[in-house]
Amino acid sequence: MDKGQNSGGLMSSAGLVRYFDSEDSNAIKINPKTVIATGVLIGVLVQLLTFVA
Repeated sequence: MDKGQNSGGLMSSAGLVRYFDSEDSNAIKINPKTVIATGVLIGVLVQLLTFVA
């Protein structure tokens, strides 16, 4: 391969990648701690139901 040739890779797809830095005012906003706490509670509930059954 000649040194002047582009090997493709990330440069060929750089134009396809788009970043959006806007927030939708209608979007649901959930605190990350709430998501973690809900996951832990569901896990505990599943473990309890497995133990009882």
